[in-house]
Amino acid sequence: MNRICVRLALYQPDIPQNTGTLLRMAACLGVAVDIIGPCGFDFSDRALRRAGLDYLDAVELQRHVSFDSFEAWRLRTGSRLVLATTQAEQSYCQLKFRPGDIVMLGRETAGVPEGVHTAADQEVRVPMREGMRSLNVAIAGAMIVGEALRQLGEPSA
Repeated sequence: MNRICVRLALYQPDIPQNTGTLLRMAACLGVAVDIIGPCGFDFSDRALRRAGLDYLDAVELQRHVSFDSFEAWRLRTGSRLVLATTQAEQSYCQLKFRPGDIVMLGRETAGVPEGVHTAADQEVRVPMREGMRSLNVAIAGAMIVGEALRQLGEPSA
């Protein structure tokens, strides 16, 4: 496995296609993924393989039963939590990413609760045209992770 310079955390994902897209991106780019449960769909290895995620073995994947367990793990590692949210003032392009950062994406249908906002070290948004509500979470995640990798260098470099 390549050195991991950034991680992607999915908070209680509820659309399996988006999760699959993000796992594929992570496999291809060498990005570790944290899944924070509960998920809104069957997230067992068996279900994932049945869905055709044949690149699952190429992803450094860690599962957390709750945000509390994820947060305890994160604080032990000393990683900075960067929350992607439409409520942020700062664009993701303005943030100076650091090795070990964890980019967190909220649940597609509900985002994250206030406690997650409070726990985040940084909040970033993807700038959009006036009147547009939000991007697909997989698209937003790819944009933000891509910028982090651009700043930090390719994982295989």
